[in-house]
Amino acid sequence: MSELLLEILCEEIPSRMQNKASLDLQRAVCQSLEDKGLDFMNSQAFVTPRRLTVAVNGIPEIQPDVREERRGPRVDAPKSAIDGFLGSVGLQSTSECEQRETDKGIFLFVVSEKKGQQTIDIIPELVISAISNVTWPKSMRWGKNLFRWVRPIQSILLLFNGHLVKGALDLQNDKIPFGSFTKGHRFMAPAPFEVKDFDDYCTKMGEAFVVLDPDKRKDKIKKDLLVLAKEANLHVRADDQLVSEVAGLVEWPTSLLGNIDPEFMELPPEVLSTAIRTHLKYFLFEEASGDLAPHFATVVNNVGKDLGRSIISGNERVLRARLADAKFFWDNDRKTTLASRLPKLSEITFHEKLGSLADKVERMKRVAVVLAKNFKSIEIKDAQSAVRLCKIDLVTEMVGEFPELQGLMGKYYALNDGENKQITAAIADHYHPQGRSDNCPSAPISVLVGLADRLDTLAGFWATNEKPTGSKDPYALRRAALGAIRLIVENKLRISLNTVFGEALKAQTVVCDIDVVAQDLLSFFIDRLKVHLREKGVRHDLIAAIFALGCEDDLVRLLARVDALDLFVNSDDGANLLVAYNRATNILRIEEKRDGVEFDTDIEEAIFEKKAEKELCVALDQARENSRAALIDEDYVAAMQAMAALRTPVDHFFNTVKVNTDDMTLRNNRLKLLSGIRQTTRAVADFNQIGR
Repeated sequence: MSELLLEILCEEIPSRMQNKASLDLQRAVCQSLEDKGLDFMNSQAFVTPRRLTVAVNGIPEIQPDVREERRGPRVDAPKSAIDGFLGSVGLQSTSECEQRETDKGIFLFVVSEKKGQQTIDIIPELVISAISNVTWPKSMRWGKNLFRWVRPIQSILLLFNGHLVKGALDLQNDKIPFGSFTKGHRFMAPAPFEVKDFDDYCTKMGEAFVVLDPDKRKDKIKKDLLVLAKEANLHVRADDQLVSEVAGLVEWPTSLLGNIDPEFMELPPEVLSTAIRTHLKYFLFEEASGDLAPHFATVVNNVGKDLGRSIISGNERVLRARLADAKFFWDNDRKTTLASRLPKLSEITFHEKLGSLADKVERMKRVAVVLAKNFKSIEIKDAQSAVRLCKIDLVTEMVGEFPELQGLMGKYYALNDGENKQITAAIADHYHPQGRSDNCPSAPISVLVGLADRLDTLAGFWATNEKPTGSKDPYALRRAALGAIRLIVENKLRISLNTVFGEALKAQTVVCDIDVVAQDLLSFFIDRLKVHLREKGVRHDLIAAIFALGCEDDLVRLLARVDALDLFVNSDDGANLLVAYNRATNILRIEEKRDGVEFDTDIEEAIFEKKAEKELCVALDQARENSRAALIDEDYVAAMQAMAALRTPVDHFFNTVKVNTDDMTLRNNRLKLLSGIRQTTRAVADFNQIGR
């Protein structure tokens, strides 16, 4: 058993592309081996900013022999069929074939054996195919070559069983020959060196200042940051995402501590964090109090002869310039109030068919008035103020430079203008939740503004008929709907969506059929609700069973009904009643189709023959009465319990009563009883929607 070692050395690979490319190359190499009939024990993949490495162990040195068997036509088949078969396998006569008797007659068979090749002779084709199958979000050509890769390839190391594999990657104008040499760290060990096998490769890479394993680079960064923090009596602000990103920027990570000028510490912490962490990829520290400390750490690839002092000095200068800009924007933006900038929103187009941001804000105000009725603690004037101010920070210089801070800067500027904290919090929070893992606001005004924003957006694009299609959703309308659903459900808001949709559609300048569009938008919300709940393990067919009743646009009430239905169908009574319901509806469907009528008229109690008929009729009346009272009280568990009481009389009916009797009067009356089961259960859910 032998070992395959492949390394592709190239210019710097973007950090965000490294992990997928490494796995793609490993998968492609392993798949190519399997396609050639070559088993192996295990494989490993490594990636650094400059190299992709794959090592596969336990590969046989010779490809296994292959025995192929092909069946031809029957021996008594027409000559043309036999000649065609012989030609396809390269034979001249039937004497060169085997004749075998089968249960369908005597057939011609051809058996060929293909001798396995030396694995080292197969490797070049295999590796070239694997390299070509790696896909990149963005790729490039270099020189006059037609071959595309993420960055120009410098060399390819390819060894099998410790021997150099002869061959080359064809760039369609040039070739990169396979070799046994590679290079280490770009600056600290630039000289090429020869490799014998994977163990030798790992040893020499370590000596050449390259940490191959991304996880080990991450661990080194974390440990170095903790050492720096301990020496400065600080705490590292946890940031696994940045650790992963920075680990993809360096091959030999070394962390250095720098200082932030005290004058910049008066900036809002989010501004400092965005400028330092997001834009410059520096790590932040905290004081024991939890406040940001005036220090940062940068992870470098080479400290130089002065132990990194010049690097720190240079990074401090870069940071100083960045924060000086931020401080200028911060000071300048506060010279005028947010409200005074409101006219500038008319200069920003929200959408060509939906007007400017100023138009959107006016529409949001109308929606907010309707929504405010569902919040006892909200003053209409506060809701209107929050809506009026929520988008204005988009025209400030700070948000122009740091768009990630929209909402947050509006909050700080509104506080500076003397607005109350409920309004300022709503300005910052109305963009949330932005995803599944994002926190959902709970403050009433924040929830109201967030809903008004999303519902106006959805109504506008539905009015213009620019809805999501398939996988295309350029305006992120699915995310907007999920955000609105979370705001409603997690805050238990009793909102009639049809009413709000109607008001939001009336506010649009685009003319549409409001009732039709509102119903379509409600259906879209229900589909999004199914997605949201499916991730929590809730069955989507139960949602459909409630929504199919056609009268539910209150998401909180709908979910309460779904929860009750879930408990019901998972109980013994519910499961058995569902079976009986399906039996009843199947009989009804067949007989109604045959007769061309629906058996939904009044039941004639006077012609009952069996006790079970009377019992079922009484049980249906009782279930209707009990469920109706429970639904009025919104006690959906009790409503389901009323349905559960039908189990015994329904079972007794089917056990003792023949529905399709020869007496047509009796038959029709019994079918009406079955229709009564369908109608009665429909008060709580459409059982036809529930999966069998």
